[in-house]
Amino acid sequence: MVRRIDVTGADGVRLAAWEFADPPERHEEAGPERTSGVLLLHGLMGRASHWTSTARWLAERHRTVALDQRGHGLSDKPAEGPFTREAYVADAEAAIEQLGLAPVTLIGHSMGALTGWQLAARRPDLVRALVICDMRASALGVASQREWSDWFRSWPVPFASLDGVRKWFGEDDPWVERPTPARGEFFAEVMTERADGWHPVFSRPQMLTSRETWVYDAHWEELAQVRCPTLVVRGLDGELGRAEAQEMVRVLPRGQYAEVTDAGHLVHYDQPEAWRAAIEPFLEGVLTR
Repeated sequence: MVRRIDVTGADGVRLAAWEFADPPERHEEAGPERTSGVLLLHGLMGRASHWTSTARWLAERHRTVALDQRGHGLSDKPAEGPFTREAYVADAEAAIEQLGLAPVTLIGHSMGALTGWQLAARRPDLVRALVICDMRASALGVASQREWSDWFRSWPVPFASLDGVRKWFGEDDPWVERPTPARGEFFAEVMTERADGWHPVFSRPQMLTSRETWVYDAHWEELAQVRCPTLVVRGLDGELGRAEAQEMVRVLPRGQYAEVTDAGHLVHYDQPEAWRAAIEPFLEGVLTR
């Protein structure tokens, strides 16, 4: 069962959140630990539905909510933004407080992981534990942002069909070394149909604006301020290298490390069962104490 809940974020932005729940009798079987809250934060261009497989098993024992962040999914996409780091962190903070999830376990992918550790650093009272999925703490630089701009311009929008979306992102995208079917499905979930074909549900210029607020800076200092138990997870073929991931674990006061083989950047989407095997022991350790 999935229930939509609207949350008021920073600057009055309306955010769509989705609570995943099992029938009440399953909750009773799970015991009192089900009162612990979990908030799932997608990455850039993502949406809450990308967490569905993860949310379903989490909801068996914990109150589980996935958030469409500003500019994404069914949440507001204000023309003037802001799409700053401060706004994204404030939105997550508002969701936790308005939904009564604290002390929450934050599970974030890519940009959502950065939002998670920035919030954990600023509001340790709200965050019980943190999972960082394939997000770098190092700056990526000007060249990276320029490449993303060029990549966005290369999209053959509008797509004639969802199958066309799946094929382009999952097989034909010339900007990706090894496109995969899972990647095609990922992007098919963030498309909407208009009169002339299929378009992304987000604004590509807004995505670039969101990205430029973190891509030029390193985030090691905030990472070091995260005091809760934290698991750093990387896909073996993802964007976060092993050396940097292990350095992140070293910098974190209570850091742990896991990696998922045969997975790229979309770790939880590429390999949902291996992803579960990587994070479930950590969650059981921190959420049942």
